[in-house]
Amino acid sequence: MPPTLASLIQHSALKLTVRAGEDRLDTPVRWAHVSELEDPVPYMDGGELLLVTAVTLHAEDPEAMRRYVRRLVGAGVVGLGFAVGVNYEDIPDALVDAARAEGLPLLAVPRRTPFLAISKAVSAAIAADQYRAVTAGFEAQRELTRAALSEGPAVLLARLAAHVDGWAALYDATGAVIAAAPDWAARRAARLTPEVERLRERPAPASAVVGDPDDRVELQSLGSGRRVRGALAVGTGAALGTAERYAVHSAVALLTLTTERSRALQEAEQRLGSAVLRMLLSGQPDHARAVAGDLYGGLLDAPFRLLVAEPADATPDSRDPAADHPLQSLTDSLEASAAHAGEAVLAVPDGGERLVVLAADAGAVVAACETYKEQEADDAGVVIGLSAPTGPIATAGAYKQAEQSLSVARRRGRALVEHEELAAGSLLPLLADDAVRAFADGMLRALYEHDAKGRGDLVESLRAWLSRHGQWDAAASDLGVHRHTLRYRMRRVEEILGRTLDDPDVRMELWLALKTTSATPLPRPDRT
Repeated sequence: MPPTLASLIQHSALKLTVRAGEDRLDTPVRWAHVSELEDPVPYMDGGELLLVTAVTLHAEDPEAMRRYVRRLVGAGVVGLGFAVGVNYEDIPDALVDAARAEGLPLLAVPRRTPFLAISKAVSAAIAADQYRAVTAGFEAQRELTRAALSEGPAVLLARLAAHVDGWAALYDATGAVIAAAPDWAARRAARLTPEVERLRERPAPASAVVGDPDDRVELQSLGSGRRVRGALAVGTGAALGTAERYAVHSAVALLTLTTERSRALQEAEQRLGSAVLRMLLSGQPDHARAVAGDLYGGLLDAPFRLLVAEPADATPDSRDPAADHPLQSLTDSLEASAAHAGEAVLAVPDGGERLVVLAADAGAVVAACETYKEQEADDAGVVIGLSAPTGPIATAGAYKQAEQSLSVARRRGRALVEHEELAAGSLLPLLADDAVRAFADGMLRALYEHDAKGRGDLVESLRAWLSRHGQWDAAASDLGVHRHTLRYRMRRVEEILGRTLDDPDVRMELWLALKTTSATPLPRPDRT
């Protein structure tokens, strides 16, 4: 505790007595200052015990004393020490009345007590308080270090919460709460996720204070580089003192070291995961299991999905260099989902512009991917292809499925496409790109131009004939013409295209061209 007016009064060597403001003696004293100026306010910083002999004051003038005391209170002076027996045998009533009216503690300083003694007492008490705070801070640091090394972050948070007489919570890189102490604090911490997300947008280290004086929360980012690896929240009912500040700073350092160590281990796991993935893709599942051991063994023993992701923006230079890489954000999100669910996940960056992930089928990681399903790729920042459920022996096929799904997702402007959608849906949406439209345009353009001159309806006749699998009577009936007319038109189609309709490949290509242009018909030349 810092020195207070009460502790100075109780100091046996000072012999101070109270003449006013008896109910405010518990106010901390930041310094003792001597000034005989009528207006010492420009030289005050707040929190001082002002010592005067009243050599220049009109101490018996009630109005002058009211103005004087009001200035002192407005400047944050916590007490006034008046030397009796120097210029005045006792404190003048005008000053006593003014101090009582403003609630300013007024102390009588006997002649035998020099101001220097009071200043020394205050200075010694402040130094002792700072020593106690530093000692308590070092003890807290030792206790938190032991907790971090032997018992983990959860126990460290519990120790920190006890030191600050409040609560503490730890967030991962996605802003999700992963530990809190006491247990009830998890709900309070979860409400601060938006604040944590804003803190993550700033380079580490960063801090913020939120809440009100009765529910004050201090947020500290964790991480040694530009990228924020997590955050620490500390909730207290008041501003942190020196000892509490030491404890919080120690916790931040320890949790940052833990996070960075975890990151180094994660990078080692990624290198191991890359080797496991290469073995799976090369058809060596037994070797992959042997290398993975317990780290990914459970994942490889059950059906899994293979995910391939790329940034939605194909031009990295256009991205904000200060922003998180979208693949890193996706990795953090998927790994956090796996950690919360207690699942194994294998995430391997591939050249910095691609991410390959093996995750349990119907698990938390796949569920996290589902949140991207209805988004546009630009909104999500990533494009994801997801394979069908598979096993280790068919990993290479699953990788091709994921790549095919990724290609379709990019063409469709979607954030996520699952391979099941391609297998269960129509082939035609897969052909809806510029190259296929150009092919259809080139194949059918001559027929459209023929019809535009009013010399027959070859395109619709061809469509009807193909839809009826070359059955002349049925197709002619659909068109409302004689079958000989339809036969004539099909001969004209062959003449114009220079290809025979007896060739099944030609019929297939014409049908796909017609289907491709049915949703967005090719522009026809003006009949005029």
